[in-house]
Amino acid sequence: MTWIDELPTPAVLVERSRLHDNIARMQALAYQQEVALRPHTKTHKSVRLALMQQEAGARGLTVAKVGEAEVLVEAGFDDIRLAYPIVSQDKLSRLQRLADRARISFCVDTIEAARLASESYDKAGLTCEVMVEVDVGYGRCGVYWDDDDSVRFVNEVAALPALHIAGILTHAGHSYNGPGESESKEQALRRVMAEERDNMLAFAAALGRAGLARPDSLEVSVGSTPSMRYFENAEVDGFRITEIRPGNYVFHDAIQEALGVCTWEQCALTVNASVISRHRNDDGSERVFLDAGKKVFTSDRVPSSGELGTLLYNPRVMEPLPHAHLHAASEEHGWVSVPGGATLLVGDQVRVVPAHACVVVNMLDVFHIVDGDEVVDTWEVSSRGRVN
Repeated sequence: MTWIDELPTPAVLVERSRLHDNIARMQALAYQQEVALRPHTKTHKSVRLALMQQEAGARGLTVAKVGEAEVLVEAGFDDIRLAYPIVSQDKLSRLQRLADRARISFCVDTIEAARLASESYDKAGLTCEVMVEVDVGYGRCGVYWDDDDSVRFVNEVAALPALHIAGILTHAGHSYNGPGESESKEQALRRVMAEERDNMLAFAAALGRAGLARPDSLEVSVGSTPSMRYFENAEVDGFRITEIRPGNYVFHDAIQEALGVCTWEQCALTVNASVISRHRNDDGSERVFLDAGKKVFTSDRVPSSGELGTLLYNPRVMEPLPHAHLHAASEEHGWVSVPGGATLLVGDQVRVVPAHACVVVNMLDVFHIVDGDEVVDTWEVSSRGRVN
C-alpha cells in the first residue's frame, strides 16, 4: 500500500470517486438530451481513462493531434474525430494509414485544406470524412455561421472528389470569458450554450435549404465543458445537435470552479507539492515556495483572480486555504504569497487545484489514482508529447 505523502513531489493526483462521478454525470446529460458523447481526450491523453469513458457510454473519441489519434487506434479505439484542421501531406498520409482500423474524421475550414485532402485521398484510392468547422462566436478557426459565403464553401467542398462531408463542428471557446456586465455566472453559461446550439442549428438549416444537408444524415457537433453545464437540445427545420465533445469535465479545475461550472468537491485532479522555502517580507507578509512551477502548472491562470491554482487547506473536503495565493511561477518554483503569517512550514506537502487541468496532465509522464490518502493505481499519460 502506498500513501500520497510517500510519493515524490510534485505529483498529479486524481480522486477516483470524483472521476467516476464526473464521467457518469456528463454521460447522463448526453442520454437525457439524446446526443452522442464524444469526449475530447486532449484533457487526459490517457488510454485507460478513454476506456472508462467508452465503457460508460461514450460513442467515439475526440483528439486534437494526429499523434493522439495514432495512440488511440493502436490501443484498439475505432472511431476518432480530430477537431482540428489538417493541412499537411505528412499528417494526411498518417491518417490514411489508420483508415483500415478506424473511422477517422477531421476538420476543414479553408478551400486550400479541403483541396489538399481531396487530392491526397483520391490519389490513395480512399475517401475521407470531414467536418466543416464553424465559428459561432469564439473568433478562432471556422467559417462564419451566418455568412452566405459559408454555404457556398460547403457546396464547393461537397463537389471535391474523395471527400464526404459528415457534418459541421464548432467549439464555443468564448464560454471561458465569464459573465458580462450585470450577468450572473449561470446566465453567462446559458447564454453561450444557446448561442453555440442555435447558431449551429441555423447554419445546418441554411445548408438544408441549399440542398446540401439532410437532418437524418448531418452530424452537428458542439461542445466545451462550460457550455455543456446547462446544455439543452433543440430542433430547427428537423436538425438537432447530434454530438457533444467536452473534455475538461472529467477533472474540472480552478477555472471551471470560477466560471460556476463545478464546485470544488467536483474537482478530481490536484497537484501534490512540497514547501521548499519560506521567507518573511518587511511588511510582515510571507512568501512560500513550492517545488512545482511552470513545468507543472504551466502559465495558464484563472482569469478572475490571475492565480495559477488554488491551495487546499483540507483536500478531503476540498476546502481552499485562506489567504494563500499561488500568484506566480518560475520554471521549477511555485510562488505563494501570504498576507500574514503562513501556516505552511518547510517540508509540508500541500494540494493545489490547478487553473487548467488539461495542460498540467501533459507536463508529466503519469498521474496517480487515489482514494482518500491512498494511492490505488498509477496511469500513463499515453499520448504525452504527441504535438503533431
